[in-house]
Amino acid sequence: MYRSRLGTDLSDITLDYVSSINDDSQIALYDILGSQAHALMLYENQIITKNDAKKILSALESLKNEKFEVFSGAEDIHELIETLVIKKAGMISGGKMHTARSRNDQVALDIRMKIRDDINIICNCLLDTIEALVSLAKNHQKTIMPLYTHLQQAQVGLFSHYLLAQADVLFRDFDRLYTTFNHVNQSPLGAGPVGGTSIPIDRHSTAKMLGFDGVIENSLDATSTRDFVAEYVAMIAILMTNLSRISEDFVIWSTTEFSFIELADEFTSPSSVMPQKKNPDILELTRGKTSEVIGNLTAILSTIKGLASGYGRDLQQIKSSIWSTSKISISALVILKSILLTLNINEKKMKKAAESSYLIALDIAEKLVQNGIPFRTTHKISGALVQIAHHSNKSLNKLSMKEISKIAQETKINPDLIMKIIQSTTITSSLKERKSFGSSGYDEQKRMIEDRMKKINNYRISVTKRDNDISNTLDNLSNKIIEVIK
Repeated sequence: MYRSRLGTDLSDITLDYVSSINDDSQIALYDILGSQAHALMLYENQIITKNDAKKILSALESLKNEKFEVFSGAEDIHELIETLVIKKAGMISGGKMHTARSRNDQVALDIRMKIRDDINIICNCLLDTIEALVSLAKNHQKTIMPLYTHLQQAQVGLFSHYLLAQADVLFRDFDRLYTTFNHVNQSPLGAGPVGGTSIPIDRHSTAKMLGFDGVIENSLDATSTRDFVAEYVAMIAILMTNLSRISEDFVIWSTTEFSFIELADEFTSPSSVMPQKKNPDILELTRGKTSEVIGNLTAILSTIKGLASGYGRDLQQIKSSIWSTSKISISALVILKSILLTLNINEKKMKKAAESSYLIALDIAEKLVQNGIPFRTTHKISGALVQIAHHSNKSLNKLSMKEISKIAQETKINPDLIMKIIQSTTITSSLKERKSFGSSGYDEQKRMIEDRMKKINNYRISVTKRDNDISNTLDNLSNKIIEVIK
């Protein structure tokens, strides 16, 4: 259809090489909706007649439930839909549908509509996953565990504190995507191939009909820029990296050596030869799929950086990376939420691990600080106590006065004070006395959990409003179409 300047049609091999029809099924509905809004605008601005509009809109409406033939001979979904409209409406009317637009602004429109819907879906999935984390935290405000740095036990903490930390990370992912929506939800329709059109169209009208917040004003920017795609995929790459880290924690903690958690059977796989195995394959796949999303981002950025201003066919290649990224992130969030809701926590094992180390060392140092001793001195004392206990294979509260006196003499600190502090300090007292804002102490857990639940509810209201605004706008578009074609 589009090869009127050229003498021959594409050969089968060439058509297969240039065609994006396999990837375009994801945007077929958006292309129809965009075409309907464009046809309505042409009619409302007296560029086409009501009879033409009626035939075009009726043909487009009939295509909404059609399964498009991949082997149609069309280069892309835009050509295929226009061909089918002309076939149904006739060339005299159907041939006017593409008036004052190009495939360049058309595909940019479709991608933006697809991404904005995906953002809303992912935001809802994020809130579901965050809520699962916070709900699990609510049930484990007293579950003691070691907190780690360098994969070495660092301080005593609570499992709820770990879960809330992951929830806060995902809240930031939500914020990034929620903001990205504003950059995506701008209409390029009517920008034409690159420089606009001489036909008196109304770009703001189509933008409003399709639920966009505004238009990409500059026609060159509207058709050739894909920074919004890179931004979206970059935000998902960060999200997936965060999900990968949670997955790695759970993989480690589900090992026999840790046994902090046990995954439900439906989220594990057996070995083909070792009947005792319960492999965390689902979590491992999240790590692997994170690499795929990072690869998608790299592919998109590599494509964009090599292009001059103006549309280049190279941009066709980034579509599959977008669809893949959306699908992976949605699935990963749904899977993680389900894992959290079915997770078995071994509280005894977690507490035993915390008790078997020297996690109260910092607490001892801080209590000495509260007695007027410089922190660097208390750090030295506490470190020496740990060293003696480790070599003697005993806990800190089992140290003798003789062992303590040796350290006290070197630092000129009263050994009775050190002994008193050691005897009164436990992992439980540590958590009771941890009062700093946002700490892993008992008191802070309750406050943070209540705060996060309020935040989830407020965010749900915002996302629901966005969803409803778009749905209502498209319902209004549908009503307008009915008025014209009835």
